[in-house]
Amino acid sequence: MKAVILAGGLGTRMREETEFRPKPMVEIGGRPVLWHIMKILGAQGISDFIVCIGYKGQVIRDYFLNYAYRSQDFTISLSAQNEISLHGKHGEEHWNVTLADTGTNTMTGGRVYYSKKYLGDEKFLITYGDGLADVNLDSLLNFHKANDSTVTITAAKPRSRFGVLDITSSGTVERFAEKPEGTEWVNIGYMIAEPSFMSYLNEASVLEEEPLQRLARENKLSAFKHTGFWQPMDTPREAKLLNELWDSGAAPWKIWT
Repeated sequence: MKAVILAGGLGTRMREETEFRPKPMVEIGGRPVLWHIMKILGAQGISDFIVCIGYKGQVIRDYFLNYAYRSQDFTISLSAQNEISLHGKHGEEHWNVTLADTGTNTMTGGRVYYSKKYLGDEKFLITYGDGLADVNLDSLLNFHKANDSTVTITAAKPRSRFGVLDITSSGTVERFAEKPEGTEWVNIGYMIAEPSFMSYLNEASVLEEEPLQRLARENKLSAFKHTGFWQPMDTPREAKLLNELWDSGAAPWKIWT
């Protein structure tokens, strides 16, 4: 199964971080969050990636073009030929990464639509390039097959940004909860889609609007409930949190060795 990763958005809520690079290239522990997502998927058997680039996509192109030199020791002969010898391995030699330029202002569904030519006639995974989760892909795939849906999204309950109080009519606080889990389920990506989903998309589609809403009306959309770790990276504060988790040595999404 191939993975389509949406990595072309503008990242406007992280302007300090994304003025010179796309949001998926913001680093967690010295590596782009995009790399962390690919490592999560790679640890569970996915080795073919289609990365849909747009805004400042050249930064992502340069990263993968120079991946081996960024990841390994090397010796370069400073002769006219500039011969380079790499030492050791970086661990991702089995990855196949297709960088698909899907445009700067293309919406999410349009980016998936443009990736069609690289997918073939098989089910595929879609996820966003800015959210980390320890989703079990085998469980997700089995759930998708059992429900016989066109698309299965992964859903989670986000934590509140604020503490929550239960207050009596007299003003007494009966309960204080610091950033409790919310009550609503939200789509966190990590979606399994059948090839037929492409017929719901076009160049202008917003994935989360008409395509998925239409599937819901047709009872062809399922939701796999994920109760493990999930953390989006929409703000500098969330990037700081993810870096702190990584630096602690106990990042919940690090399922690879």
